Amino acid sequence: MNTKEQIIQEIEQVPEALLKEVLEFVRALKVKHPSEGKAFKAYLESEEKWSGVYRRLADS
Repeated sequence: MNTKEQIIQEIEQVPEALLKEVLEFVRALKVKHPSEGKAFKAYLESEEKWSGVYRRLADS
């Protein structure tokens, strides 16, 4: 089971009254670490064009 699946499993056990607080926490994490998502998205967008370069870097 990966981390996302574990988080979902835990959230399913959280009482409805606390779910708003969980949502606020997740949103706060996204604000705190916005560049992580942007960097990965930029990588995915460039992957096709630069796949050869990325492969050589990974092999070195």
